[in-house]
Amino acid sequence: MLTGLEAIFFYLFAFIGVAAAFMVISARNPVHSVLYLIVTFFNTAALFLLTGAEFLAMILLIVYVGAVAVLFLFVVMMLDVDFAELKHGALQYAPVGAMVGIILAGELIIVLGGYAFSPDLAAEVAKPIPDIAERHNTAALGDILYTDYFFFFQIAGLILLVAMIGAIVLTLRHKENVKRQSISEQVARGPATAIEVRKVETGEGI
Repeated sequence: MLTGLEAIFFYLFAFIGVAAAFMVISARNPVHSVLYLIVTFFNTAALFLLTGAEFLAMILLIVYVGAVAVLFLFVVMMLDVDFAELKHGALQYAPVGAMVGIILAGELIIVLGGYAFSPDLAAEVAKPIPDIAERHNTAALGDILYTDYFFFFQIAGLILLVAMIGAIVLTLRHKENVKRQSISEQVARGPATAIEVRKVETGEGI
């Protein structure tokens, strides 16, 4: 249970997070939307800390704020994307979006309702949560991830590696009249190929 001060901070971070999430989809400037998204991530990480999930909070800050959101910000600022044209005709996908939202809401109701109607459900799991005084959440998560689910963890990393290589291969394009970097030629350069000595006559240019 949260204490009085923790409850105040919980509702404060929750309110700011929900408000920032609403501004992500309502802001007209896409750069402002990404900035509001970063605010949402920070407040969500604070909520994770209040609930004792410090590992999820740090992952949210490092991965999403430090990489994904910054990448979104650079892409939005560097690319000249006509967002008005992208939003045109978006209402035709509203039924599909509403159906996905209803499915997600139903799944959340089922999960939360299961814990509400069966308070002892958490004690029946195969891997109960250890006492935080004996084992921190991050260490307990590492114990399970690198023992019982080690092979699944390695397979997930392999899939991400294949996806990264595939993205590089699909986006690699060789164009004519475009100077490309050749690391082998740069390493093999010597004084004979790197320096050209010319004798310039007086009053003449090169």
